[in-house]
Amino acid sequence: MSKPEELHEWISFADPETEQTWMIDATFLRSNWTCIYGNGCQGILDDADPTLHQGCCSYGAHFIDKEDLASVKKSVKRLKPEHWQNFDRGQKGKWLGKEKDGSDITTSYKGACIFHNRPDFEGGMGCAFHVAATEEGERPMDWKPDVCWQVPLRLEQHEEDEDHILSIVREWKRRDWGGGGFDFEWWCTDDSAAFVGSRPVYKYLKDELIELCGDEIYDIIVKQLQKPQTTFLPHPQVRSKNKTK
Repeated sequence: MSKPEELHEWISFADPETEQTWMIDATFLRSNWTCIYGNGCQGILDDADPTLHQGCCSYGAHFIDKEDLASVKKSVKRLKPEHWQNFDRGQKGKWLGKEKDGSDITTSYKGACIFHNRPDFEGGMGCAFHVAATEEGERPMDWKPDVCWQVPLRLEQHEEDEDHILSIVREWKRRDWGGGGFDFEWWCTDDSAAFVGSRPVYKYLKDELIELCGDEIYDIIVKQLQKPQTTFLPHPQVRSKNKTK
């Protein structure tokens, strides 16, 4: 059961075009969470080590579907050695592996995703796709596996009676990483240190929300979140100012 300080405010509305109801985590979307990669992010290892600057890249990335994989294959072909520290290692398809269940995943190399550039790389540390896209003046999210740009947003689709769909847009929790997420020593949405952005999440992650929900639904989300309220409920980590596991 959630503690009172962990409660979130939710808003729901009907989709104007389909048999679908949307439910959004208003508390998180109004919060000032921001990615602090390279500026205090401690990563997602069981024993936090911010000096590695791995962020969410400590493990290989799974693919949502065939289209996701096809898109990343195109991105890989555009990477150059100056973008990707492990360029030589990743040639001849060695960047792509298989899980035990047969699903596709990016391989790991030297303790992180093969597309992770270490701090000593002259081309820039972090995701090779992010480095390349930035250099090309393009959106990094258009180069990366879907899961990599979706975090810390989570879209869930639940089929209800009469084929009605309930779509939930919320904060990515530890449980969304699977059982191992609870072993992370640190997770960014659990720490007030990541709630230092200059814009609310629904503006900061506008492109990501539009990609997940579509332009029309995004506009509705914005209108709902901007409606006058008696009191907004701050995000739990802003209220507590605590670092929690």
